[in-house]
Amino acid sequence: MSGVPTNRTTIGLPAEVAQEILAKTQEASAIMTLARRIELPGRGVEIPVITSDPTAEWVSETGAKPVSNPGLSKKIMSAYKLAVIVPFSNEFRRDAAALYDELVRRLPLALARQFDATVIGGTAPGSNFDVFTACTPYDISTGTYGQLVAADAEIAAAGGDLNGFALSPQGKGVLLGAVDGNQRPLFINNVAEGAIPMILGAPVVMSKGAFVAGDDADIVGAAGDWSQAIYGTVEGVQISYSSDATLVDANENIINLFQQNMFAVRAEIEVGFRADTDCFTLLTKEAESES
Repeated sequence: MSGVPTNRTTIGLPAEVAQEILAKTQEASAIMTLARRIELPGRGVEIPVITSDPTAEWVSETGAKPVSNPGLSKKIMSAYKLAVIVPFSNEFRRDAAALYDELVRRLPLALARQFDATVIGGTAPGSNFDVFTACTPYDISTGTYGQLVAADAEIAAAGGDLNGFALSPQGKGVLLGAVDGNQRPLFINNVAEGAIPMILGAPVVMSKGAFVAGDDADIVGAAGDWSQAIYGTVEGVQISYSSDATLVDANENIINLFQQNMFAVRAEIEVGFRADTDCFTLLTKEAESES
């Protein structure tokens, strides 16, 4: 946002509306659905990480019991700001109910999609934020079942237990096309159902943010041990608005709110994410060629 807005303030959202925006952000995010949530202080927090488990041994009736200390480490989870600005026509301001409904519909999806895309295949906003970008990719567009089993095996070798998939609509399309030797679909019970609730016994959570386009391969999802992943949020979603600022969108288009009888709502959350990335893999497919 350029210029100095002089009519920027906080929207008086009812508490239940602000809570609903945060709740729907969490519902729309595959990462937030699968990972464990903690309260994150604004200054960040230290998270204990178990790097190895204790080992039990057989002993005789009067024998000395073995002592085995688990390996422990620590990670710092810091809060990073994720924000979006959405312009509205002034008609929404006259109808508070319509504005609230539109806020609840638009903003959570934008925040959730960017959060998922960053974790699964993006660039971390800072050093105390983990991403899966360097995790081993498995191309599920060829030899689909074998690639999924190989991903499961890698997670197990790292000490994890594959217990969830974050899957994009593009990844769903690949899996719906996977068939056995008799041309029967592998991952759905029937065509009318059209959903993939589980893969290899692990639940599937859909998210548009689980797709990240690449030059040679597109990321279409992630699999892993989600007990090894934690996200945290500071307070809730912060909402403010301006009616006389000048906006510049991603395509360099200039929107003068005052001139065009519009106002803009800015939503932002402070969020952190930490994980044992050895316990995760990426699901990919060949990148679509541009015509």
